[in-house]
Amino acid sequence: MNQVVESGTDREWQEKVTQASAEYGPDWLTLYQPGSFGCHELLDRLHLMGDLVEGQVLDHPACAVRAEWHELASRAVEALRELYQRVGEVHLADAVSAERGIAPDGECVATQAYEPG
Repeated sequence: MNQVVESGTDREWQEKVTQASAEYGPDWLTLYQPGSFGCHELLDRLHLMGDLVEGQVLDHPACAVRAEWHELASRAVEALRELYQRVGEVHLADAVSAERGIAPDGECVATQAYEPG
């Protein structure tokens, strides 16, 4: 199970959940949960941003000037790629389930951590 280490991060996440509900209504999760178009949109953006950060920041000659800069840029690319993989794993599994007519379990992923089956 993934655990949030910093309570500040958890508070920020809870604020995002509250904001999304206020902005998109009580059924906002349906629009953005794994298997939805909204989640697919997130995957697209993660892929785009990973390529952008790698090509325009990590590969920029000025980024090689200092090892610290290169390391931070490299970690940013790795974090985006890792998030892409994690979101994709859950999104595609839910999309396949929906395609096969398997009903989702009804649990709100915005209020509990995902644990692979």
